[in-house]
Amino acid sequence: MENETVDTIRKEVGKRRLTLPDGTKLPILGQGTWHMGEDWSKRDTEIEALRLGVRLGMTLIDTAEMYGEGRSESLIGEALADQRDAIFLVSKAYPSHATREKLIKACDNSLKRLKTDHLDLYLLHWRGGTPLEETVRGMEALKKAGKILRWGVSNFDTKAMQELWSVPGGKNCAVNQVLYHLGSRGIEVDLLPWLRAHQVPIMAYCPLAEAGSLKAKLLKSRTLNQIAEAHAATMLQILLAWTVRHAERDGILAIPKAARPEHVLLNAQTAAIRLSTEEIEELDRTFPRPSRKVPLDIV
Repeated sequence: MENETVDTIRKEVGKRRLTLPDGTKLPILGQGTWHMGEDWSKRDTEIEALRLGVRLGMTLIDTAEMYGEGRSESLIGEALADQRDAIFLVSKAYPSHATREKLIKACDNSLKRLKTDHLDLYLLHWRGGTPLEETVRGMEALKKAGKILRWGVSNFDTKAMQELWSVPGGKNCAVNQVLYHLGSRGIEVDLLPWLRAHQVPIMAYCPLAEAGSLKAKLLKSRTLNQIAEAHAATMLQILLAWTVRHAERDGILAIPKAARPEHVLLNAQTAAIRLSTEEIEELDRTFPRPSRKVPLDIV
C-alpha cells in the first residue's frame, strides 16, 4: 500500500478520539484479536494485518489470556514487540484468576507472552465468584508495581457496575468492555446512561456482529444496503460506523477483529464515514433498541 494512502487513512482515524478518565486519548477504532493465533497456517497473514492496522492508526490492540489459551497474546508479542511504544495494549484475565495472588500471576504470564513489561489496560474478563473488593486490590497492586497502567472490567451490567462503585478503589475502573452493535442495543436502556453519568467509557466488542447468526439477518437489511450504497461503502462498514456514530459524546470505541489486511483496511476507512441524522433515525426505526431493560448480551 502506498504511503500516501496510509497517511490519508491514518489522518482520518486520528481525527476521532475518545478520552479516558485519566486524560489519555485513544482512537475510536482499535483492533480485536479473538481467535487470532489459533491456526499456525494463518500466522503470517494475521501478523501482517495487525501491523497494517497500527500503520493506519488503529493502535489500540485488545486481547485476553482466554483467546487461544494465550496464543493470541503470543501472536501479538511476535507481531508488535518492536512497536510497543506505538500501541495501547489491552488484555483480560479469567474470572478464575480474579483473586489478588492469581491476578498477579496471570498478568505476569500475559506480559511474558506479549513480550512487554506492562499493559496499558488490564480487564477482568467477566464477573466470577471472587469478591470485587479483592479483585480491585489485585488490580491496584499491579498498578503500584507498574505492571499495568490502568484497569477495567468486561461484560459488567449496571448492577455489577454499581457494586463495583461501592467497594474501595472501585471508582478507578477505566473502561467497561461489552458487546454492542446495531442488532444488540440493550445497553442503551440503562447501562450506557449509567456509564456516561459516571464517565466510564465503553469498549464495544463484536461491533460487526461477528459472534452470532444475527449478522446474516443484518446484512439482508434493505435499509442498511441503501445507506451503504449512498456512502459507496460496504454494509459492514456502515455497521461499524453506526457503532461509533456518537463515539465522542457517549464515550464509545470499537474493537473489530480483522485477521486479513484487506479487512483491516476496510475497518480503518470507516473512520471517514459520517452517518447523517436522517440515516441514523432510519436505522433506529429498522433496528430499534429494546423498550425495557434486557439481560446483557455476552459471547
